[in-house]
Amino acid sequence: MNVVIIGAGAAGLGIGWQLARQGATVTVLERAQYAHGAIWAAAGMIAPVGEGMEGPLAQFGQQSSRLWPDFAATLEAQSGVSIGYARKGALLVAADGDEAAHLARRAEQEEDLQLLNASQAVEREPLLTPLIAGAAFAQDEAQVDTRALGHALARALIAAGGTIIQNEAVVRIEVSSGRAVAARTPFRLHEADAFVIAAGAWSSGIDGLPPGTVPQIKPIKGEIIAYAVPSDAATLREVVWGKGVYLVPRGRRVLAGASVADVGFDTSLTKTVRAFLEERATALIPALAQWRVDEHWAGLRPASPDGLPVLGRSQVDGLFVASGQYRNGILFTPVLADVMARTVMTGALPPEHAAFDIRRFA
Repeated sequence: MNVVIIGAGAAGLGIGWQLARQGATVTVLERAQYAHGAIWAAAGMIAPVGEGMEGPLAQFGQQSSRLWPDFAATLEAQSGVSIGYARKGALLVAADGDEAAHLARRAEQEEDLQLLNASQAVEREPLLTPLIAGAAFAQDEAQVDTRALGHALARALIAAGGTIIQNEAVVRIEVSSGRAVAARTPFRLHEADAFVIAAGAWSSGIDGLPPGTVPQIKPIKGEIIAYAVPSDAATLREVVWGKGVYLVPRGRRVLAGASVADVGFDTSLTKTVRAFLEERATALIPALAQWRVDEHWAGLRPASPDGLPVLGRSQVDGLFVASGQYRNGILFTPVLADVMARTVMTGALPPEHAAFDIRRFA
């Protein structure tokens, strides 16, 4: 099978890698540079508990979290790139009594959550302020270096026989007799047996398709800052969630994010957001007030109309879509790659993932 994938982010590269491993001929077309969109901007938490997921989304997230250890090991072996996958857990902090009561209710229902008082939380994370109402520890939460992840996925895809073409935007899908037959770029026509739109926030902007084929995928901007850990200081031990932000240890840096802004395809950086992130981060970890912010960036998350992923075979034969991951593109990478590779090969989305079927919008 000859497959063209539109978009070289976590989804497109992951799906392409799995398809190439199954013997498909895979070409990934990327409008800019591979792995330099949402995957490059993400903080890399693998956090179904921290994100507070419910229903089908929680099941999807937990399934993917369980896949991550083997996925990471295989990816590193086939790419030769270390992606920094680590399952160290995460600390969910309650700033006041209401938040503490909410965490207590969650801990009663979720086996992964261990309830802690303030002194126990500070014992787990010595940099944490003691001025909290309580906390909970989610032992199975993990993280990955997303910039290394993108490089590894590209290397593994190429090693499996796939091709990545950068700076070649797909502007139109050519459809004949109800079937996708080619992807048109400014440079050439790419014919294939199947096409996968995995272009993140740009997924619904391709011409040539009947109205409603791809639901409106909206870009939601998120800004993140990174603190440099001083040479004589200890860094965080684990991911910390609280006060509306998260803090992620990444080598000798601590990432603090992230904002949510519905402003279209605007990736400009804002002083007000940086100030907000610094204020909330230092309220959790007072030592950060003495650390230097050495990077500030923004990315665009792909959000669907109902907040759920958009997956599966579209109303156009031979055309598949994998988008709408919103805040969870990194978490979902293994399960999305597996599910969509099987969907492309068989023509049908597995029934257990019907809640995400693209045809729910038809």
